[in-house]
Amino acid sequence: MDTAYYTAAGPEQRASLLCAPKHRVAAGGRTRSPSFAARASLKSSGARASIPKQWYNLVADLPVKPPPQLHPQTHQPLVPSDLSPLFPDELIRQELTEERFVDIPEEVIDVYELWRPTPLIRAKRLEKLLGTPAKIYYKYEGTSPAGSHKANTAVPQAWYNAAAGVRSVVTETGAGQWGSALSFASSLFGLNCEVWQVRASFDQKPYRRLMMETWGATVHPSPSEATAAGRAILAADPSSPGSLGMAISEAVEVAATSADTKYCLGSVLNHVLLHQTVIGEECLEQLAALGEAPPDVVIGCTGGGSNFGGLAFPFIREKLAGRMSPEFRAVEPAACPTLTKGVYAYDFGDTAGLTPLMKMHTLGHGFVPDPIHAGGLRYHGMAPLISHVYELGFMEAIAIQQTECFQAALQFARTEGIIPAPEPTHAIAAAIREALECKKTGEEKIILMAMCGHGHFDLASYEMYLRGDMVDLSHPAEKLEASLAAVPKI
Repeated sequence: MDTAYYTAAGPEQRASLLCAPKHRVAAGGRTRSPSFAARASLKSSGARASIPKQWYNLVADLPVKPPPQLHPQTHQPLVPSDLSPLFPDELIRQELTEERFVDIPEEVIDVYELWRPTPLIRAKRLEKLLGTPAKIYYKYEGTSPAGSHKANTAVPQAWYNAAAGVRSVVTETGAGQWGSALSFASSLFGLNCEVWQVRASFDQKPYRRLMMETWGATVHPSPSEATAAGRAILAADPSSPGSLGMAISEAVEVAATSADTKYCLGSVLNHVLLHQTVIGEECLEQLAALGEAPPDVVIGCTGGGSNFGGLAFPFIREKLAGRMSPEFRAVEPAACPTLTKGVYAYDFGDTAGLTPLMKMHTLGHGFVPDPIHAGGLRYHGMAPLISHVYELGFMEAIAIQQTECFQAALQFARTEGIIPAPEPTHAIAAAIREALECKKTGEEKIILMAMCGHGHFDLASYEMYLRGDMVDLSHPAEKLEASLAAVPKI
């Protein structure tokens, strides 16, 4: 591996970093070989796969286009200049485009090669444990340096910002997977990185914070005293556990008031889901190389929606074209049931109302979910594009309690060997439900699920479950009713 290239440390190295050729020669004179992750993916899946050259935009193929995002003050459809304080021009273009495919820069593919293509693995041991006639496949994204799918969008976001001359990026994070991924990507391209981590996860997952700091990021618990939004929240509730909406408010505030700083988001927005489609595109190729039939069910956990959309969108394209007919099932926590209990309405993406208004399934931008262990799924809204697909009837959604999810995680870990992050345990639980139903009916379905990351830094959650101290949390009706009452009437 070309160590010098991947440890670029500062802005002064940005020009050479951005212009470096795709294939590099290490100091010893040898051409860099395919990454371990790429070789492992071929071995694990038994199928050939290549890194996609383009991201896929589902908007191009939808029979009804999604509603536009609105300016938070004027309530008029966004124009590119409305987003320029937050994002570089190319990411704004990707956010608003209806092009079917967007080319992936060579420099981004070069970094993807550290771990892509990721493995597509058949869970034969889990199938045997369940006694099901179904086949269960999982697309494992935990091979990235940050340990989750979030690097698929962190790398291009960091690269586009660096190419535009941006010096610093800010963001929020829940469980820490997104903050870790952006910290990693920022270190490659010489960007300063500042992260607001939801207080509940900041306290639960100290090693995620240490990962971010190891890659050079500054990490604040949110709500914090560092921003006006954070100070206002703490004044009202000094013991607030925080929420992704609050953390977004803090990061957006800093980006909007700093000329050399831009904001990066790990889920929800169109360009984020666009970048994640490398997951589904690889998976289509891997299934074909295996000679496997198309899946009958595609399952993924949903918080903001990037993991689910990344796997499902290329398969939805194939279904719309009549080439396959899978069902699509989003799985969310019962304590934050955005799709199953929320309303489809224009709402802010953050607590303070600084972001554009987006038509999405929402629990209300003031909703503060209970501190479940799947911190990455504690978001009040669902990606507008996924919400739109849901409204069109192209997918279904279910909510599952966290104790069932952790029980499923133990079954998975003790058969497949991988300890899942708390977020994909929801997909595993739903896949097990489907496999057991196949056991009853005798159907030989093919179940495909998203395994979006490992749980090596989430073992405190497993300890709580194994001790019997984990409890199921819900959303009190009065709390939800009050939050929904504050949704803008547009």
